Amino acid sequence: MELKTGIFLDMENLFRNGGWGIRYDVVKDLAEARGGRVIRANGYMAVDEEREGREPDYRRKKDGYRTAIRRNGFHLILKTVKRYYNEDGEVVTKANADLDLAIDALLQSENLDYVLLGTGDGDFVRLVQALQNRGKRVDVLAFANVSSDLKEVADSFVSGFMAPGLTPQDSERTRMRGILRYVEEERGFGFIMMQTGLRQEDQRDDVFCHIRDVKQPNGSSVSNEEFERMRAHGAILEFDLEKQEDGRDRAARVSPLMWSGNPVRV
Repeated sequence: MELKTGIFLDMENLFRNGGWGIRYDVVKDLAEARGGRVIRANGYMAVDEEREGREPDYRRKKDGYRTAIRRNGFHLILKTVKRYYNEDGEVVTKANADLDLAIDALLQSENLDYVLLGTGDGDFVRLVQALQNRGKRVDVLAFANVSSDLKEVADSFVSGFMAPGLTPQDSERTRMRGILRYVEEERGFGFIMMQTGLRQEDQRDDVFCHIRDVKQPNGSSVSNEEFERMRAHGAILEFDLEKQEDGRDRAARVSPLMWSGNPVRV
């Protein structure tokens, strides 16, 4: 049976943490691959009216982007950027749509079975719990800097770095991505879990990984303690998939994912 589904995206959080250029059609495909029939799709986005008013080219670019999102069936809730002066006299910008998202999700969940929440912000833990208390299934989609509490409370967590086709960079990517799901720290080996499709069951967790095949971005080796820390922190790894002599797959040339020029900290 298809689940009546609502998608609620905290777009500013996704943008800031590795999800810039996210493909909204694939977000809907993700929900549908997990048994949903999307009847609500909301995106919560900041709009800098002051800058758009004085920079026509900037406004045209933003208008075009918002139009493209709407063409993918998303209703946009725009939150105007406000500017304040802090104690040091510096201008601070703020546009927080968290409350709007939470209220909409609670109200609209009356007609939903399943909610896909796009954010890594731990402030939404209580929203997830409230939706679950109403009998809704709640999955969380996020990229970097994800609250561990949010991951734990969700019915399922989807890493945007691992979901195939979710970002434009995926079309150019030639290496696999995954996380260490098990590590023998003293013996220096483990097994990587990778996402092969958008369905929850589209996972495999049997890719062998030896510590000697793992390198930091600067080419240095990792210690046994760092190897275990990668597992504990859920670091996203990039690797080449090679066959061993026994026919099983092995991760080769493994490195922590580089994103915006910075390696995932281990």
